[in-house]
Amino acid sequence: MVNVQDSTGELVAGRYRLLEVVLQEEGRVGWHGQDVEFDRPVTLIRSRVPEQWREEAERHRAARILRESELLGLDCPGRVATVVDVIEEHEFVWTVTERSPGDPLTDLLGRGPVNCVRAARIGLGILDVLAAAHRKGLTHGDLSPGHVSVHERGAVTVSGFGLMGATGSPRVTAPSYAAPEQARGEGTGPAADLWALGAILYAMVEGRPPIQDRGRLDATLRAVDRLPIRAPLNAGPLGPVIQGLLRRDLGERVPEPVVREALTRILKEDFASARSTAPLPFFLDVGVIARRSARVWRGRSVSTPVLVGGALAVTVVCFAVLTAAGGLPDGETSASGAAPSPTAPGHPSPGSSGVATLPPRTPPASPTPSPSSTSGEKATAGFSLYRAPEGFSLRLPDGWKPLRTKNADDQSYRITFGASGDPRTLAVTYSTRLGTDPVAVWSELEPSLRSASAGYKRVGDIRAVDYRGYQGADMEWLSVSDGVRERTFGRGFLIGDNRGFSLRWTTPADDWNTSGNQRALDVFLTTFQAT
Repeated sequence: MVNVQDSTGELVAGRYRLLEVVLQEEGRVGWHGQDVEFDRPVTLIRSRVPEQWREEAERHRAARILRESELLGLDCPGRVATVVDVIEEHEFVWTVTERSPGDPLTDLLGRGPVNCVRAARIGLGILDVLAAAHRKGLTHGDLSPGHVSVHERGAVTVSGFGLMGATGSPRVTAPSYAAPEQARGEGTGPAADLWALGAILYAMVEGRPPIQDRGRLDATLRAVDRLPIRAPLNAGPLGPVIQGLLRRDLGERVPEPVVREALTRILKEDFASARSTAPLPFFLDVGVIARRSARVWRGRSVSTPVLVGGALAVTVVCFAVLTAAGGLPDGETSASGAAPSPTAPGHPSPGSSGVATLPPRTPPASPTPSPSSTSGEKATAGFSLYRAPEGFSLRLPDGWKPLRTKNADDQSYRITFGASGDPRTLAVTYSTRLGTDPVAVWSELEPSLRSASAGYKRVGDIRAVDYRGYQGADMEWLSVSDGVRERTFGRGFLIGDNRGFSLRWTTPADDWNTSGNQRALDVFLTTFQAT
Protein backbone atom coordinates (compact mmCIF):
# COMPACT_ATOMS: atom_id res chain seq x y z
CA MET A 1 0.00 0.00 0.00
CA VAL A 2 1.36 3.40 -0.98
CA ASN A 3 1.71 5.94 1.82
CA VAL A 4 -0.21 9.06 0.80
CA GLN A 5 -0.24 12.56 2.27
CA ASP A 6 -3.10 15.01 1.69
CA SER A 7 -1.91 18.25 3.28
CA THR A 8 -1.38 21.12 0.88
CA GLY A 9 2.27 21.26 -0.13
CA GLU A 10 2.89 17.59 0.66
CA LEU A 11 3.56 14.91 -1.93
CA VAL A 12 1.06 12.22 -2.82
CA ALA A 13 2.77 8.90 -3.59
CA GLY A 14 6.07 10.76 -3.46
CA ARG A 15 5.33 12.39 -6.82
CA TYR A 16 2.29 14.71 -6.88
CA ARG A 17 2.45 17.95 -4.91
CA LEU A 18 -0.88 19.27 -3.58
CA LEU A 19 -1.15 23.00 -4.28
CA GLU A 20 -4.72 24.22 -3.84
CA VAL A 21 -8.08 22.72 -2.86
CA VAL A 22 -10.50 23.27 -5.76
CA LEU A 23 -13.32 20.86 -4.88
CA GLN A 24 -15.08 19.74 -1.74
CA GLU A 25 -18.07 17.41 -1.96
CA GLU A 26 -19.33 14.73 0.39
CA GLY A 27 -16.79 11.90 0.10
CA ARG A 28 -14.63 13.76 -2.42
CA VAL A 29 -11.90 16.42 -2.34
CA GLY A 30 -9.97 17.78 -5.30
CA TRP A 31 -6.69 19.68 -5.61
CA HIS A 32 -4.71 21.44 -8.24
CA GLY A 33 -1.33 19.76 -8.09
CA GLN A 34 2.04 19.43 -9.73
CA ASP A 35 3.64 16.27 -11.09
CA VAL A 36 7.17 16.87 -9.83
CA GLU A 37 8.60 14.00 -11.88
CA PHE A 38 7.52 15.46 -15.22
CA ASP A 39 7.04 19.08 -14.06
CA ARG A 40 3.47 19.35 -15.33
CA PRO A 41 0.22 20.57 -13.76
CA VAL A 42 -2.30 17.90 -12.73
CA THR A 43 -5.58 17.60 -10.89
CA LEU A 44 -5.92 15.11 -8.03
CA ILE A 45 -9.30 13.92 -6.77
CA ARG A 46 -9.58 11.73 -3.69
CA SER A 47 -12.85 9.79 -3.62
CA ARG A 48 -14.21 7.54 -0.90
CA VAL A 49 -14.68 3.96 -2.02
CA PRO A 50 -17.97 2.19 -1.16
CA GLU A 51 -17.41 -0.45 1.50
CA GLN A 52 -18.73 -3.27 -0.66
CA TRP A 53 -16.30 -2.21 -3.37
CA ARG A 54 -13.15 -2.35 -1.24
CA GLU A 55 -12.73 -6.09 -1.67
CA GLU A 56 -11.98 -5.61 -5.36
CA ALA A 57 -8.32 -6.05 -6.20
CA GLU A 58 -6.63 -2.69 -6.43
CA ARG A 59 -5.06 -3.47 -9.76
CA HIS A 60 -8.48 -4.23 -11.26
CA ARG A 61 -9.93 -0.94 -10.06
CA ALA A 62 -6.99 1.08 -11.35
CA ALA A 63 -7.02 -0.75 -14.68
CA ARG A 64 -10.72 -0.05 -15.17
CA ILE A 65 -10.34 3.66 -14.47
CA LEU A 66 -7.41 3.95 -16.88
CA ARG A 67 -9.12 1.86 -19.57
CA GLU A 68 -12.40 3.80 -19.53
CA SER A 69 -10.56 7.11 -19.62
CA GLU A 70 -8.56 5.96 -22.65
CA LEU A 71 -11.59 4.57 -24.51
CA LEU A 72 -13.64 7.70 -24.05
CA GLY A 73 -10.72 9.97 -24.81
CA LEU A 74 -10.65 8.51 -28.32
CA ASP A 75 -14.35 9.29 -28.88
CA CYS A 76 -14.38 12.61 -27.03
CA PRO A 77 -10.93 14.18 -27.45
CA GLY A 78 -10.48 17.06 -25.04
CA ARG A 79 -13.80 16.38 -23.32
CA VAL A 80 -12.80 13.50 -21.04
CA ALA A 81 -10.04 14.13 -18.52
CA THR A 82 -7.01 11.99 -19.32
CA VAL A 83 -6.07 9.83 -16.32
CA VAL A 84 -2.33 9.60 -15.75
CA ASP A 85 -2.29 7.69 -12.47
CA VAL A 86 -4.53 5.89 -9.96
CA ILE A 87 -3.40 5.55 -6.35
CA GLU A 88 -5.06 3.45 -3.63
CA GLU A 89 -5.29 4.58 -0.02
CA HIS A 90 -7.33 2.27 2.24
CA GLU A 91 -10.93 3.50 1.85
CA PHE A 92 -10.04 6.18 -0.73
CA VAL A 93 -8.81 6.19 -4.30
CA TRP A 94 -6.81 9.04 -5.82
CA THR A 95 -7.34 9.78 -9.50
CA VAL A 96 -4.65 11.94 -11.09
CA THR A 97 -5.60 13.61 -14.39
CA GLU A 98 -4.13 16.14 -16.74
CA ARG A 99 -5.12 19.65 -15.68
CA SER A 100 -8.23 20.79 -17.54
CA PRO A 101 -8.04 24.24 -19.16
CA GLY A 102 -11.40 25.10 -17.61
CA ASP A 103 -12.63 25.91 -14.12
CA PRO A 104 -14.44 23.41 -11.90
CA LEU A 105 -18.21 23.62 -12.24
CA THR A 106 -18.31 23.87 -8.45
CA ASP A 107 -16.63 27.29 -8.78
CA LEU A 108 -19.33 28.43 -11.17
CA LEU A 109 -22.06 27.18 -8.83
CA GLY A 110 -20.42 29.01 -5.95
CA ARG A 111 -21.07 32.31 -7.74
CA GLY A 112 -24.85 31.80 -7.85
CA PRO A 113 -27.46 30.52 -10.34
CA VAL A 114 -26.67 30.30 -14.05
CA ASN A 115 -29.03 31.50 -16.79
CA CYS A 116 -30.84 28.79 -18.69
CA VAL A 117 -28.92 29.24 -21.95
CA ARG A 118 -25.52 28.78 -20.33
CA ALA A 119 -26.85 25.87 -18.29
CA ALA A 120 -28.20 24.25 -21.48
CA ARG A 121 -24.81 24.67 -23.18
CA ILE A 122 -22.97 23.04 -20.30
CA GLY A 123 -25.60 20.32 -20.02
CA LEU A 124 -25.32 19.50 -23.71
CA GLY A 125 -21.55 19.14 -23.36
CA ILE A 126 -21.99 16.71 -20.47
CA LEU A 127 -24.65 14.81 -22.42
CA ASP A 128 -22.28 14.39 -25.38
CA VAL A 129 -19.77 12.64 -23.15
CA LEU A 130 -22.38 10.50 -21.41
CA ALA A 131 -23.88 9.42 -24.73
CA ALA A 132 -20.44 8.38 -26.02
CA ALA A 133 -19.89 6.34 -22.86
CA HIS A 134 -23.30 4.69 -23.04
CA ARG A 135 -22.72 3.70 -26.67
CA LYS A 136 -19.66 1.79 -25.47
CA GLY A 137 -21.59 0.13 -22.68
CA LEU A 138 -19.96 2.30 -20.01
CA THR A 139 -21.66 4.34 -17.31
CA HIS A 140 -20.25 7.03 -15.10
CA GLY A 141 -22.26 6.28 -11.97
CA ASP A 142 -20.62 8.99 -9.88
CA LEU A 143 -21.38 12.18 -11.85
CA SER A 144 -21.58 15.46 -9.93
CA PRO A 145 -20.40 19.05 -10.44
CA GLY A 146 -17.06 17.96 -9.00
CA HIS A 147 -16.41 15.89 -12.12
CA VAL A 148 -17.13 18.69 -14.59
CA SER A 149 -14.79 21.47 -15.70
CA VAL A 150 -16.16 24.36 -17.76
CA HIS A 151 -14.00 26.03 -20.38
CA GLU A 152 -14.15 29.72 -21.25
CA ARG A 153 -16.44 29.25 -24.25
CA GLY A 154 -18.72 26.77 -22.53
CA ALA A 155 -17.10 23.48 -23.56
CA VAL A 156 -16.77 20.95 -20.77
CA THR A 157 -14.40 18.25 -19.61
CA VAL A 158 -15.78 15.31 -17.62
CA SER A 159 -13.73 13.15 -15.25
CA GLY A 160 -14.44 10.28 -12.87
CA PHE A 161 -15.25 7.44 -15.26
CA GLY A 162 -14.50 3.98 -13.90
CA LEU A 163 -14.76 4.90 -10.23
CA MET A 164 -18.09 3.22 -9.56
CA GLY A 165 -18.00 0.51 -12.18
CA ALA A 166 -21.12 -1.66 -12.01
CA THR A 167 -21.28 -1.72 -8.22
CA GLY A 168 -24.63 -2.18 -6.57
CA SER A 169 -23.61 -0.30 -3.42
CA PRO A 170 -25.01 3.15 -2.73
CA ARG A 171 -22.95 6.14 -3.78
CA VAL A 172 -20.82 7.52 -0.97
CA THR A 173 -19.63 10.58 -2.86
CA ALA A 174 -21.82 13.62 -3.63
CA PRO A 175 -24.99 11.76 -2.54
CA SER A 176 -27.16 14.78 -3.41
CA TYR A 177 -26.58 13.87 -7.07
CA ALA A 178 -27.21 10.13 -6.68
CA ALA A 179 -30.18 8.62 -8.50
CA PRO A 180 -32.88 7.02 -6.32
CA GLU A 181 -31.96 3.54 -7.52
CA GLN A 182 -28.37 4.18 -6.45
CA ALA A 183 -29.55 5.46 -3.06
CA ARG A 184 -31.35 2.12 -2.61
CA GLY A 185 -28.23 0.15 -3.59
CA GLU A 186 -29.82 -1.24 -6.75
CA GLY A 187 -26.86 -0.57 -8.99
CA THR A 188 -26.11 2.04 -11.61
CA GLY A 189 -26.74 2.43 -15.31
CA PRO A 190 -27.27 5.02 -18.05
CA ALA A 191 -30.53 6.17 -16.42
CA ALA A 192 -28.62 7.05 -13.24
CA ASP A 193 -26.26 9.22 -15.30
CA LEU A 194 -29.25 11.04 -16.79
CA TRP A 195 -30.66 11.65 -13.32
CA ALA A 196 -27.31 13.13 -12.28
CA LEU A 197 -27.37 15.38 -15.37
CA GLY A 198 -30.83 16.58 -14.38
CA ALA A 199 -29.60 17.26 -10.85
CA ILE A 200 -26.65 19.26 -12.20
CA LEU A 201 -28.94 21.33 -14.45
CA TYR A 202 -31.20 21.91 -11.45
CA ALA A 203 -28.26 23.07 -9.35
CA MET A 204 -27.10 25.45 -12.08
CA VAL A 205 -30.41 27.30 -12.42
CA GLU A 206 -31.53 27.10 -8.77
CA GLY A 207 -28.20 27.53 -6.99
CA ARG A 208 -28.61 24.27 -5.06
CA PRO A 209 -29.10 20.57 -5.87
CA PRO A 210 -32.65 19.16 -5.97
CA ILE A 211 -31.99 17.31 -2.70
CA GLN A 212 -29.70 19.15 -0.35
CA ASP A 213 -27.08 17.41 1.74
CA ARG A 214 -28.50 16.29 5.09
CA GLY A 215 -25.15 16.18 6.92
CA ARG A 216 -25.05 12.38 7.16
CA LEU A 217 -24.63 10.10 4.18
CA ASP A 218 -27.51 7.79 5.09
CA ALA A 219 -29.86 10.72 5.72
CA THR A 220 -29.06 12.29 2.34
CA LEU A 221 -29.56 9.00 0.51
CA ARG A 222 -32.93 8.46 2.23
CA ALA A 223 -33.97 11.94 1.16
CA VAL A 224 -32.92 11.22 -2.44
CA ASP A 225 -35.00 8.06 -2.44
CA ARG A 226 -38.12 9.38 -0.71
CA LEU A 227 -38.52 13.14 -0.66
CA PRO A 228 -40.46 14.97 -3.39
CA ILE A 229 -38.45 17.40 -5.45
CA ARG A 230 -39.60 20.99 -5.61
CA ALA A 231 -40.15 22.15 -9.18
CA PRO A 232 -37.36 24.50 -10.30
CA LEU A 233 -38.43 28.13 -10.11
CA ASN A 234 -35.75 29.74 -12.27
CA ALA A 235 -35.35 27.18 -15.04
CA GLY A 236 -37.38 28.89 -17.75
CA PRO A 237 -37.57 26.57 -20.78
CA LEU A 238 -35.21 24.14 -19.02
CA GLY A 239 -37.94 23.26 -16.53
CA PRO A 240 -39.51 20.41 -18.52
CA VAL A 241 -36.07 18.99 -19.35
CA ILE A 242 -35.03 18.97 -15.71
CA GLN A 243 -38.27 17.48 -14.45
CA GLY A 244 -38.21 14.87 -17.21
CA LEU A 245 -34.73 13.78 -16.10
CA LEU A 246 -35.60 13.76 -12.40
CA ARG A 247 -38.22 11.03 -12.67
CA ARG A 248 -37.88 8.39 -9.96
CA ASP A 249 -39.34 5.72 -12.23
CA LEU A 250 -36.57 4.63 -14.62
CA GLY A 251 -39.17 3.90 -17.29
CA GLU A 252 -40.38 7.50 -17.19
CA ARG A 253 -36.94 9.14 -17.21
CA VAL A 254 -36.54 10.78 -20.60
CA PRO A 255 -33.92 9.34 -22.98
CA GLU A 256 -30.79 11.00 -24.30
CA PRO A 257 -32.06 11.92 -27.81
CA VAL A 258 -35.03 13.82 -26.40
CA VAL A 259 -32.87 15.68 -23.90
CA ARG A 260 -30.42 16.56 -26.66
CA GLU A 261 -33.15 17.93 -28.90
CA ALA A 262 -34.59 20.05 -26.11
CA LEU A 263 -31.21 21.48 -25.07
CA THR A 264 -30.22 22.16 -28.67
CA ARG A 265 -33.45 24.03 -29.29
CA ILE A 266 -32.89 26.23 -26.27
CA LEU A 267 -29.45 27.17 -27.58
CA LYS A 268 -30.71 27.86 -31.09
CA GLU A 269 -33.53 30.07 -29.93
CA ASP A 270 -31.58 31.75 -27.11
CA PHE A 271 -34.40 31.68 -24.63
CA ALA A 272 -32.37 33.89 -22.32
CA SER A 273 -33.65 36.83 -24.33
CA ALA A 274 -37.28 35.99 -23.60
CA ARG A 275 -38.96 38.80 -21.76
CA SER A 276 -40.89 36.66 -19.35
CA THR A 277 -38.56 34.92 -16.91
CA ALA A 278 -40.97 34.50 -14.02
CA PRO A 279 -41.27 30.97 -12.64
CA LEU A 280 -44.37 29.23 -13.89
CA PRO A 281 -46.38 26.23 -12.73
CA PHE A 282 -45.61 22.90 -14.37
CA PHE A 283 -47.79 19.87 -14.89
CA LEU A 284 -46.96 16.60 -16.56
CA ASP A 285 -49.14 13.54 -16.70
CA VAL A 286 -46.82 11.06 -18.37
CA GLY A 287 -49.49 8.42 -18.66
CA VAL A 288 -51.92 10.67 -20.54
CA ILE A 289 -49.24 12.02 -22.85
CA ALA A 290 -47.74 8.63 -23.55
CA ARG A 291 -51.12 7.14 -24.42
CA ARG A 292 -51.92 10.05 -26.71
CA SER A 293 -48.49 9.84 -28.35
CA ALA A 294 -49.01 6.13 -28.92
CA ARG A 295 -52.22 6.87 -30.80
CA VAL A 296 -50.51 9.48 -32.97
CA TRP A 297 -47.76 6.99 -33.79
CA ARG A 298 -50.06 4.03 -34.24
CA GLY A 299 -48.84 1.34 -36.55
CA ARG A 300 -45.36 1.53 -35.07
CA SER A 301 -43.90 -0.43 -32.20
CA VAL A 302 -43.11 2.28 -29.66
CA SER A 303 -41.11 1.55 -26.53
CA THR A 304 -41.68 3.21 -23.19
CA PRO A 305 -38.63 5.51 -23.50
CA VAL A 306 -39.91 6.75 -26.87
CA LEU A 307 -43.30 7.51 -25.39
CA VAL A 308 -41.71 9.31 -22.50
CA GLY A 309 -39.55 11.20 -24.96
CA GLY A 310 -42.71 12.36 -26.65
CA ALA A 311 -44.01 13.38 -23.27
CA LEU A 312 -41.02 15.63 -22.66
CA ALA A 313 -41.36 17.23 -26.06
CA VAL A 314 -44.98 17.97 -25.32
CA THR A 315 -44.16 19.42 -21.92
CA VAL A 316 -41.54 21.68 -23.47
CA VAL A 317 -44.33 23.01 -25.66
CA CYS A 318 -46.67 23.30 -22.72
CA PHE A 319 -44.07 25.26 -20.81
CA ALA A 320 -43.56 27.54 -23.79
CA VAL A 321 -47.27 28.17 -24.09
CA LEU A 322 -47.52 28.69 -20.37
CA THR A 323 -44.86 31.38 -20.49
CA ALA A 324 -46.49 33.14 -23.38
CA ALA A 325 -50.09 32.94 -22.33
CA GLY A 326 -50.28 31.82 -18.75
CA GLY A 327 -51.52 28.37 -19.70
CA LEU A 328 -51.15 25.16 -17.78
CA PRO A 329 -50.29 22.14 -19.91
CA ASP A 330 -52.94 19.49 -19.93
CA GLY A 331 -50.95 16.69 -21.51
CA GLU A 332 -52.42 16.91 -25.01
CA THR A 333 -50.34 16.90 -28.16
CA SER A 334 -52.87 18.59 -30.35
CA ALA A 335 -53.28 21.89 -28.61
CA SER A 336 -50.57 22.36 -26.10
CA GLY A 337 -51.60 25.39 -24.16
CA ALA A 338 -53.42 28.57 -24.89
CA ALA A 339 -51.16 30.91 -26.74
CA PRO A 340 -51.74 34.59 -26.54
CA SER A 341 -51.63 36.26 -29.82
CA PRO A 342 -53.78 38.54 -31.73
CA THR A 343 -56.64 38.35 -34.09
CA ALA A 344 -59.13 35.59 -33.88
CA PRO A 345 -59.72 32.97 -36.52
CA GLY A 346 -60.86 33.86 -39.98
CA HIS A 347 -61.69 31.83 -43.04
CA PRO A 348 -59.04 29.81 -44.84
CA SER A 349 -58.30 30.02 -48.50
CA PRO A 350 -56.65 27.05 -50.19
CA GLY A 351 -52.93 27.27 -50.80
CA SER A 352 -50.26 25.01 -52.12
CA SER A 353 -49.39 23.94 -48.60
CA GLY A 354 -53.01 23.24 -47.72
CA VAL A 355 -52.81 25.87 -44.97
CA ALA A 356 -55.05 28.87 -45.05
CA THR A 357 -53.91 32.47 -45.04
CA LEU A 358 -56.33 34.27 -42.79
CA PRO A 359 -57.58 37.83 -42.74
CA PRO A 360 -57.60 39.25 -39.22
CA ARG A 361 -60.80 38.91 -37.28
CA THR A 362 -62.15 41.99 -35.62
CA PRO A 363 -62.20 41.07 -31.94
CA PRO A 364 -65.52 41.45 -30.18
CA ALA A 365 -65.49 44.60 -28.10
CA SER A 366 -69.06 44.81 -26.94
CA PRO A 367 -69.98 43.85 -23.38
CA THR A 368 -71.65 40.59 -22.53
CA PRO A 369 -75.24 40.68 -23.76
CA SER A 370 -77.70 41.23 -20.98
CA PRO A 371 -79.89 38.20 -20.28
CA SER A 372 -82.89 40.47 -20.66
CA SER A 373 -81.82 41.63 -24.12
CA THR A 374 -83.78 39.98 -26.91
CA SER A 375 -80.92 40.30 -29.37
CA GLY A 376 -78.50 38.88 -26.77
CA GLU A 377 -80.72 35.89 -26.10
CA LYS A 378 -81.02 35.20 -29.80
CA ALA A 379 -77.23 35.45 -30.30
CA THR A 380 -76.60 32.94 -27.55
CA ALA A 381 -79.49 30.55 -28.16
CA GLY A 382 -78.26 27.00 -27.56
CA PHE A 383 -75.66 28.21 -25.07
CA SER A 384 -76.01 28.17 -21.30
CA LEU A 385 -74.32 30.48 -18.83
CA TYR A 386 -71.60 28.75 -16.83
CA ARG A 387 -70.30 30.40 -13.68
CA ALA A 388 -66.98 28.88 -12.65
CA PRO A 389 -66.25 28.93 -8.92
CA GLU A 390 -62.65 29.62 -9.87
CA GLY A 391 -63.56 33.16 -10.95
CA PHE A 392 -64.99 33.55 -14.44
CA SER A 393 -68.17 33.05 -16.43
CA LEU A 394 -69.05 32.42 -20.07
CA ARG A 395 -71.68 30.73 -22.19
CA LEU A 396 -71.06 27.15 -23.29
CA PRO A 397 -72.93 24.95 -25.78
CA ASP A 398 -75.82 23.18 -24.08
CA GLY A 399 -74.64 19.91 -22.56
CA TRP A 400 -71.03 20.99 -22.20
CA LYS A 401 -69.27 20.65 -18.87
CA PRO A 402 -65.74 20.66 -17.42
CA LEU A 403 -63.78 17.60 -18.57
CA ARG A 404 -60.45 18.22 -16.84
CA THR A 405 -59.14 20.66 -14.26
CA LYS A 406 -55.53 21.37 -13.35
CA ASN A 407 -54.61 23.49 -10.33
CA ALA A 408 -51.31 24.96 -9.14
CA ASP A 409 -50.18 26.14 -5.73
CA ASP A 410 -50.04 29.76 -6.91
CA GLN A 411 -53.81 29.68 -7.70
CA SER A 412 -53.23 29.20 -11.43
CA TYR A 413 -55.53 26.70 -13.12
CA ARG A 414 -56.73 25.31 -16.42
CA ILE A 415 -60.23 23.98 -17.10
CA THR A 416 -60.99 22.11 -20.32
CA PHE A 417 -64.63 22.01 -21.42
CA GLY A 418 -66.38 19.67 -23.84
CA ALA A 419 -69.08 17.08 -24.27
CA SER A 420 -69.16 13.35 -24.92
CA GLY A 421 -69.05 12.63 -28.64
CA ASP A 422 -68.08 16.21 -29.53
CA PRO A 423 -64.49 16.42 -30.88
CA ARG A 424 -64.23 20.12 -30.02
CA THR A 425 -62.79 21.50 -26.78
CA LEU A 426 -62.40 24.85 -25.10
CA ALA A 427 -59.65 25.37 -22.51
CA VAL A 428 -59.74 28.33 -20.11
CA THR A 429 -56.52 29.08 -18.28
CA TYR A 430 -55.79 31.53 -15.48
CA SER A 431 -52.23 32.39 -14.47
CA THR A 432 -50.81 34.63 -11.77
CA ARG A 433 -47.35 34.94 -13.31
CA LEU A 434 -47.18 36.47 -16.75
CA GLY A 435 -44.80 38.64 -18.73
CA THR A 436 -45.70 41.97 -20.27
CA ASP A 437 -45.54 41.14 -24.00
CA PRO A 438 -47.25 37.87 -24.95
CA VAL A 439 -46.57 38.37 -28.68
CA ALA A 440 -42.80 38.63 -28.29
CA VAL A 441 -42.57 35.75 -25.85
CA TRP A 442 -44.80 33.50 -27.94
CA SER A 443 -42.80 34.24 -31.10
CA GLU A 444 -39.59 33.13 -29.43
CA LEU A 445 -41.08 29.96 -27.97
CA GLU A 446 -43.06 28.80 -30.98
CA PRO A 447 -40.28 26.49 -32.27
CA SER A 448 -40.92 24.17 -29.33
CA LEU A 449 -44.57 23.83 -30.36
CA ARG A 450 -43.53 23.17 -33.94
CA SER A 451 -41.19 20.42 -32.80
CA ALA A 452 -43.53 18.58 -30.48
CA SER A 453 -46.91 18.84 -32.19
CA ALA A 454 -47.44 16.28 -34.93
CA GLY A 455 -48.03 18.04 -38.24
CA TYR A 456 -47.71 21.48 -36.66
CA LYS A 457 -48.09 24.57 -38.87
CA ARG A 458 -48.93 28.07 -37.78
CA VAL A 459 -51.79 29.75 -39.61
CA GLY A 460 -51.26 33.45 -40.28
CA ASP A 461 -49.24 35.80 -38.13
CA ILE A 462 -49.00 36.26 -34.40
CA ARG A 463 -50.60 39.64 -33.83
CA ALA A 464 -51.40 41.82 -30.85
CA VAL A 465 -55.05 42.37 -30.02
CA ASP A 466 -56.98 44.66 -27.73
CA TYR A 467 -59.60 42.59 -25.96
CA ARG A 468 -62.03 44.81 -24.07
CA GLY A 469 -59.20 47.13 -23.18
CA TYR A 470 -56.87 44.31 -22.12
CA GLN A 471 -53.51 43.69 -23.80
CA GLY A 472 -53.56 40.32 -25.51
CA ALA A 473 -52.50 38.25 -28.48
CA ASP A 474 -54.07 35.68 -30.78
CA MET A 475 -52.57 32.73 -32.57
CA GLU A 476 -53.82 29.85 -34.71
CA TRP A 477 -52.12 26.60 -35.64
CA LEU A 478 -52.75 23.21 -37.20
CA SER A 479 -51.69 19.88 -35.75
CA VAL A 480 -52.58 16.20 -35.92
CA SER A 481 -54.15 14.21 -33.08
CA ASP A 482 -55.23 10.58 -33.39
CA GLY A 483 -54.80 10.91 -37.15
CA VAL A 484 -57.20 13.87 -37.29
CA ARG A 485 -56.05 17.28 -38.50
CA GLU A 486 -57.03 19.84 -35.89
CA ARG A 487 -57.06 23.60 -35.81
CA THR A 488 -56.60 25.64 -32.66
CA PHE A 489 -57.24 29.29 -31.94
CA GLY A 490 -55.77 30.78 -28.78
CA ARG A 491 -56.36 34.17 -27.20
CA GLY A 492 -54.41 35.26 -24.15
CA PHE A 493 -54.83 38.59 -22.36
CA LEU A 494 -53.54 40.31 -19.24
CA ILE A 495 -55.85 41.64 -16.55
CA GLY A 496 -53.21 43.29 -14.34
CA ASP A 497 -50.74 42.41 -11.57
CA ASN A 498 -49.08 39.74 -13.72
CA ARG A 499 -52.41 37.92 -13.97
CA GLY A 500 -54.24 36.89 -17.08
CA PHE A 501 -56.55 34.48 -18.87
CA SER A 502 -56.29 32.52 -22.09
CA LEU A 503 -58.98 30.81 -24.16
CA ARG A 504 -58.14 27.98 -26.54
CA TRP A 505 -60.65 26.63 -29.04
CA THR A 506 -59.74 23.37 -30.83
CA THR A 507 -61.83 21.73 -33.57
CA PRO A 508 -61.28 19.32 -36.49
CA ALA A 509 -59.68 21.41 -39.22
CA ASP A 510 -62.18 20.22 -41.84
CA ASP A 511 -65.02 21.64 -39.75
CA TRP A 512 -63.32 24.92 -38.93
CA ASN A 513 -65.37 27.10 -41.28
CA THR A 514 -68.75 25.70 -40.33
CA SER A 515 -71.15 28.28 -39.03
CA GLY A 516 -71.55 26.33 -35.79
CA ASN A 517 -67.82 26.47 -35.02
CA GLN A 518 -67.47 30.13 -35.91
CA ARG A 519 -70.56 31.03 -33.91
CA ALA A 520 -69.32 29.10 -30.87
CA LEU A 521 -66.03 30.97 -30.93
CA ASP A 522 -67.79 34.30 -31.20
CA VAL A 523 -70.00 33.41 -28.24
CA PHE A 524 -66.99 32.40 -26.13
CA LEU A 525 -65.13 35.61 -26.88
CA THR A 526 -68.17 37.81 -26.44
CA THR A 527 -69.49 36.33 -23.22
CA PHE A 528 -66.31 35.54 -21.30
CA GLN A 529 -66.06 37.58 -18.11
CA ALA A 530 -63.65 37.49 -15.19
CA THR A 531 -65.69 37.56 -11.97
